[in-house]
Amino acid sequence: MTTEPLAPVHVVPAGPELAQVLERLWLLFRHDLSEFTGGLPFADATYRSERLALALSDDTWAAYLFRLGEVPVGFALVRSIDQEPFVLNSFFVVRGARRSGVGRDAVRQVILPRPGRWTVAFQDTNPGAVAFWRRVAADHDPDWTEQLRAVPERPDLPPDSWIDFRVTKAGEGDSPVKR
Repeated sequence: MTTEPLAPVHVVPAGPELAQVLERLWLLFRHDLSEFTGGLPFADATYRSERLALALSDDTWAAYLFRLGEVPVGFALVRSIDQEPFVLNSFFVVRGARRSGVGRDAVRQVILPRPGRWTVAFQDTNPGAVAFWRRVAADHDPDWTEQLRAVPERPDLPPDSWIDFRVTKAGEGDSPVKR
């Protein structure tokens, strides 16, 4: 875990041309998530990746790659980009870049171009995610809310925590990306 400031993170829209990079990061993301959700990889060492495939092919989704210089350090997948609430479906920063401000800067670059209602789900057994998403919500909306919601069609899983917050507009000095 680093506490040294890292170079500014650059968030770029990611299409099929970056699929291979995103697929590699997806494996790291799903591996990290397995600590909190269970779930082992398939026999070929991959994990379910329907959300990633949708983000790269469906116009109602958007994928973003986070880079420090040319080095990929994370990604975000957003669904429902054509209507509110916008859903920050998946968000990941590699361990070597965590706790350095990269995630907070990256999420700002993803959400600020779309003022309106946002929602994000996470596992409340993941203390890092709990603290991160509460801080993100509070940064943008003093009236943010949090609730437990069942995982659709998965009664075998514990409910997810969902945070809902409103983004009003991009602030000065922000460098949001647009799709």
